[in-house]
Order: sequence, then C-alpha cells, then structure tokens
Amino acid sequence: MALCPKCHQPLADDEDGEYICCAGETLQWRCGQCAKVSEGFAFPYGLCPHCGGALRAQGATQPAGRAAALDALRTAFEIELGGRDFYRRAADEAGDAAVADLFARFAEMETEHLDTLARRYHVSPPDASASLSIARAAIYAGAGAAPDTPERLFGVAIALEERAAAYFAARADDAAQASPERELYRELAAEEREHASLLLSELERWRRGRGGQLLEPGTPG
Repeated sequence: MALCPKCHQPLADDEDGEYICCAGETLQWRCGQCAKVSEGFAFPYGLCPHCGGALRAQGATQPAGRAAALDALRTAFEIELGGRDFYRRAADEAGDAAVADLFARFAEMETEHLDTLARRYHVSPPDASASLSIARAAIYAGAGAAPDTPERLFGVAIALEERAAAYFAARADDAAQASPERELYRELAAEEREHASLLLSELERWRRGRGGQLLEPGTPG
C-alpha cells in the first residue's frame, strides 16, 4: 500500500498526486473580540473557544496552491465541527424526546463526515468542544435570538445547513477548475443541501405529531 510521503499514513485507493495532506498543520489563532490566542487545526465555525468571537490565523504562509487547498479543508472542518457540536447541544436542550433523538443522529452524521475527512486528508479529528452555545450558533446562522422551543431549534439547524451549502457552493464556483478544493467544496455543498432537505422533512413530520417516525435508523446522511 502506498504511503503519504509527508506523514507516512496509507493513501486511499483513489488518491494520487492531487490529494491534500494536512497532518501537523496547526496554527495559532487570535480572537478579534477578546484577543486571546488559541492553537489548533480548526475550531467550530471558526469561532473563539473562549468568547465566540471570530478567529484570525496568525503568521500562516503557504504556497498559493497549497494555501487554497488547506483553506478549503480547514473551512470544511470548521463547519462540520460546528454542526457536530451544535447538534449535540441541541439534543441536550431540545425538551422533546423525538427531536432530541433526531439531533443526536445528526450529530452522529457530522461525526462520520469528520472521520471521513480525517482519513482522507491525514489529519487527526479535532476534539469535541463544549464552548459552542445554542445562542452563538443561532447568531452565526443569522437566526436571531437563542431558540427556546423545539421548532425554533429546527429553524436554527436548517439555517446552519443552508448557510453552509450556500457557502460551499460559492467557494466551488470561485475555485480553479479540476482543483482538489473545488471538488471538496462541491461534495460538501451537496451534503449540506441533503441535510437541510432532511431537516425540513423531519420538521413537517414533527409538526404533524409524527415524532415517532423521525429519521428512522439507517437513513442516509
């Protein structure tokens, strides 16, 4: 089996010279709100783990082509991490057993996506964070105040998925044709659109009082 020349992890069968290896790519990030510095590959939604402010990388320099690919992957991790941590928190705070179970399953989907990205790009999955609050996620999604009902939690979840899908689609359009980052953005945009569609369907089921049928086990995510 072929090994990555950088980190010596096994390459997948479909990997060739155009793959991205991110093993060991750790940056320092300064928060624009509280000015604290954090270190890591990525943080949920690119937000400060201390106060929730926007993070900015410090002193990162890469060749232009590699910088674009790394930026694509780092953004993917930020959004998947944010989704995982949001759904875990939403499951805890849903106040409705069926909705809590649904969000727990979405958290599992996001974890699976993170694991896939980690295997494909040879980076250790960032640890779960307890710093992302529902209120902060609502602000990030543009959904206004913190949700206080299961239906409003659905609204934040759908807004987050739609925002992510639009972001990835726009970045795909801007990326160079046939580049690794373009393909990654397109793949992620499709996944986020699928999640938004699933959530809209599950919201309608929940509204009709069919909570017991929310997202049966084995539903693709």
